[in-house]
Amino acid sequence: MSSIRNIVVLTGAGVSAESGIDTFRTEGGLWERYKPEDVATPEAFARDPDLVLAFYDMRRAAIQEKQPNAAHFALGRLDAEWPGELLIVTQNIDDLHERGGAKRMLHMHGQHLNAWCGACDVRSPWTGLLADRPPCPACGTRALRPDVVWFGEMPYRMDEIHAALRKADLFVSIGTSGAVYPAAGFVRGARDLGARTLELNLEPSQGSRWFHECRHGPATEVVAAWVEEMLAPER
Repeated sequence: MSSIRNIVVLTGAGVSAESGIDTFRTEGGLWERYKPEDVATPEAFARDPDLVLAFYDMRRAAIQEKQPNAAHFALGRLDAEWPGELLIVTQNIDDLHERGGAKRMLHMHGQHLNAWCGACDVRSPWTGLLADRPPCPACGTRALRPDVVWFGEMPYRMDEIHAALRKADLFVSIGTSGAVYPAAGFVRGARDLGARTLELNLEPSQGSRWFHECRHGPATEVVAAWVEEMLAPER
């Protein structure tokens, strides 16, 4: 692995599934129980804010009861020990990566444990309910919404992500469906720029054909094994 210095890791719902956090697109997932257009768009929030806020209050409460799994801890170890550049980009809005020890990371779809004020544009840490319309900690206006990226909204910090991809020697996709853009396009962008590409997923994703190598199995197994391999002393 001596030629690998800079790594970009993309994670999706599959990395948190073994912690008991519902995925969205699998059979029996959240999108079979809730239509995206009802709870995950700006239009839905404008039309029925009570429903949208109640949905995210439920998700926020559930996430706080879950614990990081071996995949989160493995990536936390990689973060602590990898000597080169590393950026973990997650599509997940839980905080399990942080609780697993990861620091060099960003949430491109926002975070459940933040609230965003539509009046003053300030984001505040938030663990309680939003459905009862609490005041913004910064300005006092009752205009808080979940700090998550809904369908039709631009993901966060895309410039930083593309800058990291331009420097990456290795791009790794973990637990993603390969169905949601722009994240689904990262593998092709990284590959076109000369990076090696690796998929770690429970099963082949929609974009598996774009990866140089694919390893399939539970995230707790394949991610831990990959990190062990990356951090093993050179023989």
